[in-house]
Amino acid sequence: QVQLVESGGGLVQPGGSLKLSCAASGITFRISIMSWFRQAPGKECELVAITSTGGSTNYADSVKGRLTIARDNAKNTVYLQMNSLKPEDTAAYYCNARSPSYIYWGQGTQVTVSS
Repeated sequence: QVQLVESGGGLVQPGGSLKLSCAASGITFRISIMSWFRQAPGKECELVAITSTGGSTNYADSVKGRLTIARDNAKNTVYLQMNSLKPEDTAAYYCNARSPSYIYWGQGTQVTVSS
């Protein structure tokens, strides 16, 4: 059974930090491209960050320099370190795993940036 379990969301003040985690099971993690998406109320789902099987990364322009994606193949886990958070970062954040033969999503974790 495939599971992607996100954790680490919560309420944080503007300028603060959070670290999201996504623990994967039931997939071959090392061959999976791992991504973080987010969706705010009334807005389309947005790709935030992506890491390839080799560890290269790419980011949405809106988060460059503030968010960092990293993967640990030994722990089957992908992280999203979020610094200098802004109210516009408020959204449900979803982990995504894909390969040529599958695409899976986590259940999401809520991040709220507010004073």
